[in-house]
Formats: sequence, C-alpha cells, structure tokens
Amino acid sequence: MSTTDRTTDLGLPELPAEPYPAEVAARLAHDAQEIIARYPQSRSALLPLLHLVQAEEGFVSRTGIRWCAEQLGLTTAEVTAVATFYTMYRRRPAGRYHVGVCTNTLCAVLGGDQIFAELQQHLGIGNNETTEDGQVSLEHIECNAACDYAPVVMVNWEFFDNQTPDSARQLVDDLRAGAEVRPTRGARLCSFKETARILAGFPDERPGAVDEGGAGGAPSLAGLRLARGESLPGTEPRRIVAPRHEHDDSDGRSDGTEGAGA
Repeated sequence: MSTTDRTTDLGLPELPAEPYPAEVAARLAHDAQEIIARYPQSRSALLPLLHLVQAEEGFVSRTGIRWCAEQLGLTTAEVTAVATFYTMYRRRPAGRYHVGVCTNTLCAVLGGDQIFAELQQHLGIGNNETTEDGQVSLEHIECNAACDYAPVVMVNWEFFDNQTPDSARQLVDDLRAGAEVRPTRGARLCSFKETARILAGFPDERPGAVDEGGAGGAPSLAGLRLARGESLPGTEPRRIVAPRHEHDDSDGRSDGTEGAGA
C-alpha cells in the first residue's frame, strides 16, 4: 500500500491544501480574531478554531487545518495532531443531523449495539457515513456520558435517552422528513454546522434556547440522594444510608463501618 493510500484510509489530511476563497477567509478571520483574543496564548484557541472551520464545512478539511495553522502560527502537523485526536472533529462531512449511538459497555449491553446495527441497515449507510440526501450522518460513540439513561443516542450532541431500535428508527425518519424533534434533555435541535459554531464560543441566538438546558433528572441524582441519606422516589421514607459524618447510635461507629471485618 502506498503512503497516500494509507493516509487516506486513516482519514488524515493530505497537505498542502488549497486556501479558502477570499470572501470565506475574510469572514472567518474576523471570527478568529474574536476567539484568539480570549486567550493569553494564541495557540490555546486551536480547539474553538477547529469548531469554527467545522461550522463552515461540516467537518475539518485539509483547507481548515491549513487555515487554523496560519491563524495561530502553528504547523499543519501540529493542527492535524489535535484534529485527529479528538473524535468531536469530523474528518468526513457530517449530515445536517449527526447521530451518535453510544456503543460503550452499559449502553451496548442494554441495546446500543442493536440500535446502531439497525440504524445502519435502516439508513443504508455505515459508520461515519451520510445519507444521500445529506440529512443524517451516523457514528458509533464510545461514550455519551449518560450511562444513567442508557441506551443513549445523541443528535448534534443533544441527548435522546432510553432509546430502543424502534424509537431510534422513528427519530432518524423524523429528522429526514423535517419534522420537529425535541431532545429528551437540552435545547431544541439546530443543524450540525450551527452547533459547531456554538461550540466555537459564539452565542446561541435562537430565542429561549439557552434556557432549555434543564437540570439533572432523577436517575442522575439517585447516587447523590443516597449519599446524603435521602430516600429515593417511590421508596419508603427512610434513610438508606447515613451521611458519613454522622454516627449510628446503635453501636457508636461511623456509618459505613457496620460489618467491616466481620
């Protein structure tokens, strides 16, 4: 296999790359100045700049990597190392709605693997591919950081909890049909490119969207409530465990030592 073929298989950029058109470069440079000004050292702005070019093209292209390097005085190799390390930066164009299915341990056991397999078949695409209409791209995610709601699917990084193969198929069908889709938690959906611009550090200008984030749900707070000695909803109103700083009057030992060494 040639070096070029191996590079393509790994999804790495083939540099050098063509520059952005003058109009695009000028517009991005204006945004870049605002981003870079937030940091004492300019190279610290690399992550949001990568989101910015992803907002422009729907992925981090060779041209985007070259542009980031020029803005920050870095080599394209340095930018490439970062862009290929973080999975949030795509190396292939995303659909308008990027669907990530968690296939890590808990989600997988509870149905994530089946959801991912059935979505591939239903959409007729593989991992990191996009439907012909450009509406939906699909990716298996190692962890969506929401084990308490497993199995979890994310669309443009917004949560869709407790999914099943049937609900996931309905979700992608609604996305492709242009129907209104609301996440289980978080703000209403916007496009992948619009999401990338927000992640670059620019405000979400949709009225009311910032207030739609919500708070932790009951599954997320269960462990905290138990640690505080509170009862869980639907259980008897008694303490499950006592807070560690309190003593059990029955034997004078701090909670958590009962039975230790027995």
